[in-house]
Amino acid sequence: MLQRVQSIYLLLSSLGFGSLFMLPFATSNKPIPQLMQDMIYNVQDSPILIGLTALGVVVALVAIFLFNNRSLQQKLSILVIIFAIFVPLVAVLLMYNEGTAFNEQTTIIEDQAGLYMPLIPLLFGFLAYKGIQKDDKLVRSMDRLR
Repeated sequence: MLQRVQSIYLLLSSLGFGSLFMLPFATSNKPIPQLMQDMIYNVQDSPILIGLTALGVVVALVAIFLFNNRSLQQKLSILVIIFAIFVPLVAVLLMYNEGTAFNEQTTIIEDQAGLYMPLIPLLFGFLAYKGIQKDDKLVRSMDRLR
């Protein structure tokens, strides 16, 4: 049953997490010590962000192949949603926590597409959850008819 629409949603969610490895969260006009020495803040700047993003990719991919166990697949899609919420939240918290030593008047930090990219896994994780729920409801109604 890999042709279900939930599998497509979970694949798109996984690709959304994977794109975070290529897109920056923020850029600055000056190098900031311990945060943005290359003037780009991305996933690779923090092991916590690397871990959350990699777990989001893996959980979404694993959930695709658990079509026989719908309850576990639902739980994993909720976990994908949680990772999609935590990645930008942790990125912003780390940026403000580590970036307190720079002079705010002379440094301009601009947000980039990577900060908004977790909305894609969030949306597709939610759609996958609803699709799995719909399938579960259909199977239960068929069991009542037997």
